Amino acid sequence: MNEPLPPRLLVVDDDSDLRELIAGFLRDHHIDVETAADAESMDAALARQRYDCVILDLMMPGEDGLSVLRRMRGRDRTPVIMLSAMGEDVDRIVGLEVGADDYLSKPCNPRELLARVRALLRRTTRGDEVTSLQGGSGNTPRRRFGDWSLDLVERTLFRQGYPAAPLTDAEFRVMTAFLDRPQRVLSRDTLIELAKGSDADVFDRAIDVTISRLRKKLGPGDPIRTIRNEGYMLSLKPEEG
Repeated sequence: MNEPLPPRLLVVDDDSDLRELIAGFLRDHHIDVETAADAESMDAALARQRYDCVILDLMMPGEDGLSVLRRMRGRDRTPVIMLSAMGEDVDRIVGLEVGADDYLSKPCNPRELLARVRALLRRTTRGDEVTSLQGGSGNTPRRRFGDWSLDLVERTLFRQGYPAAPLTDAEFRVMTAFLDRPQRVLSRDTLIELAKGSDADVFDRAIDVTISRLRKKLGPGDPIRTIRNEGYMLSLKPEEG
């Protein structure tokens, strides 16, 4: 039996020492890694081949990471983990708004970065393998609500006639909070508390960003309602069993 190919990553950072440190650590853990020093060399790499994930520095000379990410999101959905030495909440929020799948402050622990990469690859690989409501193994627990189904193991949303939509950790926690409390108004503070996790920091404005991204993944007619000055509500009740 042929061994599965290792995931292929692209590390984009103008700091050559850090770039090679990250690349070397990931290679030691059986990941195929290429590197780029700036937006131009990143574009050339992306034109040559497809990557399973891009690790992208926010602050680079010339075109910065946010501008690069905006361009990327105009043409593909390659998973992106953004790195920033600034470490401010606003940078994290803007990165998520633009379309980053995850965000880490620099200097980051290489083991944490590896864990984030693996988690992101698991989510996106599973989502690619299943493209409809009937897809997947059929053995994993799901919560159904209206036209939608949430796979609780793969953390993926399904809807008949639409592509499968893998959720980030924050999106999954918010979605399950709604499903556990359907047709009830949940304030931002409540959602922040419910969505907290060991690997997901959720801030007040980031809740709005997370819900906005969740609505896009739910698609047209999404069942999340905004209750002015109060919070959000899931208008549908999940099926029993």
